[in-house]
Amino acid sequence: QVRMVESGGGLVQAGGSLRLSCAASGRTFSCYAVGWFRQTPGREREFVASISCSGGSTYYADSVKGRFTISRDNVKNMVYLQMNGLKPEDTAVYYCAAGTRRVAGQNSVEYDSWGQGTQVTVSS
Repeated sequence: QVRMVESGGGLVQAGGSLRLSCAASGRTFSCYAVGWFRQTPGREREFVASISCSGGSTYYADSVKGRFTISRDNVKNMVYLQMNGLKPEDTAVYYCAAGTRRVAGQNSVEYDSWGQGTQVTVSS
């Protein structure tokens, strides 16, 4: 089992930036993909971005492409989500999740360990 802990959320004005961090412990970090998802009340959890175990492959939802960047540090067991050009519609609880394989995409069933989430609020 993997433990995932998110941090870095907060309140920011539209157009601003935030960097979310995800600290992982448990299973060998370099052996699995990691994804970021987000959720707002009354809506299903939405895929944001994912990164392969080596960091060589990344995937993004169309809604964040060009604004968000996912990265990982396999020495520190950390994954980051740099969010630039934030919009009010980016407001959500953001979750990081450990994948079951070396590469993972947008389907939540590809992930088996989830953090508790960090709130991001973008004001207009």
